[in-house]
Amino acid sequence: MSRVETRTPHLIWHASQVTPEARAAALGQRGTVLWFTGLSGSGKSTLSTALEARLIAEGRPTCVLDGDNVRHGLCADLGFSDEDRRENVRRVAHVAALFAHAGMIASTAFISPFRAERDLARALLPAGAFIEVHVATPLAECERRDPKGLYAKARAGELPRFTGIDSPYEPPDSPELRLDTSGASLEALVERVYQHLTGTGRLLSRA
Repeated sequence: MSRVETRTPHLIWHASQVTPEARAAALGQRGTVLWFTGLSGSGKSTLSTALEARLIAEGRPTCVLDGDNVRHGLCADLGFSDEDRRENVRRVAHVAALFAHAGMIASTAFISPFRAERDLARALLPAGAFIEVHVATPLAECERRDPKGLYAKARAGELPRFTGIDSPYEPPDSPELRLDTSGASLEALVERVYQHLTGTGRLLSRA
């Protein structure tokens, strides 16, 4: 796990006695962060929780860090300014990296609109352990769904700085996966992510 500069020089990283190789052998997988990014209503949470259910059914340790859920606790003190959005992603990136360090497959479901913050999250992990999944559902489809009624509020001027309306979203340049939930079934998209995990050696065969 990559280190970052802290405000005090008196902190020392406490190394585990368990190597990444031993964790992988015990768990049948390599610690991984699946970073689902996309507009509100694109299907990030739906995809990540469906994948979680499949992995749990196989007995694989996994979890989902959902954007709304973390704002009920870990990030409850943050708003939606650009600065707060960056801090939101920074906190989640470090939590997800800790889960991956423990050998879990951690999925995050966040709009995470800025490339620089997603790049920061990638930099916390060794090569191959960060998989960026761009849920590239078009804005028109996301707005048609509007599952939380947020687009309607944004269009009415009741929700300023809403991503995709009056706040920018910077799509990934080269994500490991790009999925459009308006053009394929949930099962097919989950299968694509699962096969990517298998094909890249993040999921190991189990006896």
